[in-house]
Amino acid sequence: MTTTLTLRRPDDWHLHLRDGEMMKAVLPESARHFARAIIMPNLVPPVVTAADAAAYRARILAALPDGMAFEPLMTLYLTEDTDPADVRAAAASGLVKAVKLYPAGATTNSHGGVRDFAKVRAVLELMAEIGLPLCIHGEVTTPEVDIFDREAVFIDTVLDPLRRATPGLRVVMEHITTGQGVEYARSGGDDLGATITTHHLIINRNHILAGGIKPHYYCLPVAKREEHRLALRAAATSGEARFFLGTDSAPHPDRLKEHACGCAGCFTATNTMSLLAHVFEEDGALDRLEAFASLNGPGFYRLPVNEARLTLVKGEAPAEFPAKITAGAEAVTVFDPGFPVHWTIAP
Repeated sequence: MTTTLTLRRPDDWHLHLRDGEMMKAVLPESARHFARAIIMPNLVPPVVTAADAAAYRARILAALPDGMAFEPLMTLYLTEDTDPADVRAAAASGLVKAVKLYPAGATTNSHGGVRDFAKVRAVLELMAEIGLPLCIHGEVTTPEVDIFDREAVFIDTVLDPLRRATPGLRVVMEHITTGQGVEYARSGGDDLGATITTHHLIINRNHILAGGIKPHYYCLPVAKREEHRLALRAAATSGEARFFLGTDSAPHPDRLKEHACGCAGCFTATNTMSLLAHVFEEDGALDRLEAFASLNGPGFYRLPVNEARLTLVKGEAPAEFPAKITAGAEAVTVFDPGFPVHWTIAP
């Protein structure tokens, strides 16, 4: 039986670090295991310009504990007023690695997102020209569409027309949650990739709703039926280059999660690699974990793979993870998979 697994140090291609005290608390949880991460720009106010991104990167690096090596890969929040010239300069400098598209109202702090795609046409054409990826939160937000159908409708009505109208645009379908997402990602050629989160490989919608509402499993895009979870697992463990890890680890204070209108997000930074080893072993695919976590993402983003290594060890006793971490005066609940996990990270 395999008891150790060594792979290149992984990267996280979708991470929320927030800011201030929350950032100081959650940053070490990612930097402990991940070499790099695509940093989400949905702060308040959002990271819209190159100057915003440079300032946010400086705050992240200032908060990084001594002795930890971690590279934040910055993104810009796409708005209808985004300046193509600023995007070009930010990409040329190496500061910005992607632009993030939030449909207005789709998720946390997305109210400033795009409503009229005609108003961002110039930015998208510039991005296709220079090869800068567009990271997409792929859900429609119209109230007549059921929340469990928002991803599939987005693919048909927004994403596919957008890609057809912008040849050469490199797109990351972030945190896909459906079989339709998997199928579309597979149909898209080399310009289309897809991230899959840790928690969507583990939970389905029953975890949120059956036996009482479980706010710490509520996320957006919301977890779907079991058939979709199984499709995601098959994609993640396939080794296919188009699928790679983006945890979407999203910390919220417990007081806002456990609330009459609770925030969406699962905080998985602390135990993601242990959980992934469990999932991949369960599916007979430990030999493909490195592709998903360490190789496919750099391949899509045209970055070198990490030279450093990380070793996972499987023990007889279940691993112990903190139930919560403290962020200033706030508590943040660490994602609980609901089953024993025997994989830990070697020191």
